Amino acid sequence: MNLRVAVVGGGTGGLCLAHGLVRAGVEVAVYERSRTRTERLQGYRVHIDPHGAAALHECLPPVAWQRFLAATGESAHEFAFVTEQLRELAVMREPAAADPAAAHHSVSRISLHQVLSTGLDGILWHDKEFVRYETGPKAVTLHFADGTTAEADLVIGADGASSHVRAQLLPHARRVDTGIVTIVGKTPVSEAAERFKAGPVYVVGPPGCGMFTAPHLFPEVAVNDETAEVDPVLFDNTGSYVMWAYGFRRLSTSDESLRDTALSAIRGWHPDLVRLVENSPDASVSRLPILTSLPVKPWEPGPVTLLGDAVHSMTPFRGIGANTALRDAQLLCRKLSAGDDVRVAVGEYEREMRKYGFKAVRTSARSAEQFVSESRLGRVATRGMFRALGAVAKLRG
Repeated sequence: MNLRVAVVGGGTGGLCLAHGLVRAGVEVAVYERSRTRTERLQGYRVHIDPHGAAALHECLPPVAWQRFLAATGESAHEFAFVTEQLRELAVMREPAAADPAAAHHSVSRISLHQVLSTGLDGILWHDKEFVRYETGPKAVTLHFADGTTAEADLVIGADGASSHVRAQLLPHARRVDTGIVTIVGKTPVSEAAERFKAGPVYVVGPPGCGMFTAPHLFPEVAVNDETAEVDPVLFDNTGSYVMWAYGFRRLSTSDESLRDTALSAIRGWHPDLVRLVENSPDASVSRLPILTSLPVKPWEPGPVTLLGDAVHSMTPFRGIGANTALRDAQLLCRKLSAGDDVRVAVGEYEREMRKYGFKAVRTSARSAEQFVSESRLGRVATRGMFRALGAVAKLRG
């Protein structure tokens, strides 16, 4: 296909798209502002749902897909809802899918990035900080901070929630602070109670706050298919852990460490939850304000478009941001591979993407508000709802 595509941003969605376009025979270049492949390897576990798994399976070459599967942790099929005293409200169990491309997976964000970065020699360019683009009669020119330029027939902004491409294409698009803040940490799995290793746990706390935990259990070894040796690039160096997040709308500030702030907030909660926070190394604990994007009215399709958080960034609640970006990559790859006029293909992609993308934004924002609801009546109703769901699940089981 005689089409030159430039992807700005080497994150999950942009790299998945690049693999898909390469498989479709499309000329593509990815420009990433990090200086090296390993400069910004950080983050927590990522939940890949069936939408995300299907996109990865379709876009990645078989070797990369197998590397992804090798990098995933043990998948949990149990989701518990409990009170802050760990009284069970409901436990939802889902049978394991026979097809990995239709299954749920848990993967370190570091490992996922390493897998997606592999196999893109001559395509993925680091130390390329995007500054602006210019549209001409025959091509789009990209300008970078180092003074260099590049040309493409289509530019895709996949440069995250603070996208510079979006700022130029849709200057009116906005992200807003929800007023919710989370403190997030990792606890070595050996220091966590057994109940937190079985699967995600949603803690319906007192009004105004909530807590979420999720295990990431690394497989014991990853094997390189070509050498039959352990493949170290598939893993970060933290080992298996339980991730926890305490969310709140109002919390008194102090000179305490973030971990101590969280401990102060959950004083009186079940000892297993307190120990989960106590056993987190200080370096693993971070503060995360919760922002969300606002829906954008349809715009005229052109030689520049957006993907993932660059267009529909959402809160981390429900864990659907990365999966929506992967869905974008799969859809855009399909449209561009069909051989139709590029602007028609981009227009069709944007029309579908806006529909499911901003639906995901709304769903995520709603979950965030429920997580820290200050309504006592609403909190009682939420607990009652989960108890009813748990009772139904037990009857079905």
